[in-house]
Amino acid sequence: MKAIFDVPAPAKLNLFLHVIGRRADGYHLLQSAFMLIDWADMLHFERRADGQLIRHDLTEPLPDDDLTLRAARALQTQSGSTWGADISVAKHIPSQAGMGGGSSDAASCLLALNRLWQLNWGWERLVAIGLSLGADVPFFLFGRHAWVEGIGERLLPLRLPQGRFAILKPQAGLETARIFQHPGLCRSSEPATISGFAADLTAETSGLTGWGGFQFGRNDLQPVAAALCPEVYQSLDWFTQQGMAPRMTGSGSAVFAPLDARQANGDSPWAVPPSGSILRVCSNLDVHPLWGWASSDDSSVGR
Repeated sequence: MKAIFDVPAPAKLNLFLHVIGRRADGYHLLQSAFMLIDWADMLHFERRADGQLIRHDLTEPLPDDDLTLRAARALQTQSGSTWGADISVAKHIPSQAGMGGGSSDAASCLLALNRLWQLNWGWERLVAIGLSLGADVPFFLFGRHAWVEGIGERLLPLRLPQGRFAILKPQAGLETARIFQHPGLCRSSEPATISGFAADLTAETSGLTGWGGFQFGRNDLQPVAAALCPEVYQSLDWFTQQGMAPRMTGSGSAVFAPLDARQANGDSPWAVPPSGSILRVCSNLDVHPLWGWASSDDSSVGR
């Protein structure tokens, strides 16, 4: 195998996000439910015999040393592989949106190069690299909707009903570090339970509103993000005017809302979104498109 083309890297939405504490090393302790959606970047990989790792930007220009290159370099170093790769990236997921685009690219890169270089590494070894790159990378390697705790390394699989979601990404973006460093950030939410989440989800989806009525918990980052980026408020307000219940995903700036049956079928027209925004309707995924690309000997991870 000399090349792997059309490797997807899907985005995620945070159905809720609570900050329940902070470790001595400064990392925040989180609880969240991560959901995979069908908005995805696309990557292409061609093996090089000279050991070089070269990224080609097919759409927007990326930072010189982005997570994709860092993932490839870490795998090459830790595996001792002498192979290199040309890595072409077509970005479709907006940056600084809270949708995990960069982390997803890194995870898909690890999975693809593991195959292209014939390393045959298991899931646990790839996750160890992923966690060193960013807190969201293990989730995308996990490959399922997940209940997430710790700093992103503790994952339990979630079963979620099929649904459609409107996502509004304002023109402005947000840097995650600015939010977590903000003195106004709530860092003491009461811990939630996966059973409480499941009960709330079951109760809502058994009624007529379905996903359109689901609003478990909250996003603790949203107030600070909206204060730093007023366009988040504008997006939230736009959804509210359409009769939807919005929430920011991750550290923003993207805002989303579940759609009821009429909205999902296009029977309920929407107002024009704020100027410069990207509006997209997405579906959630059953599993990651690269599910099974890395094996696991640990049944506790639910793979």
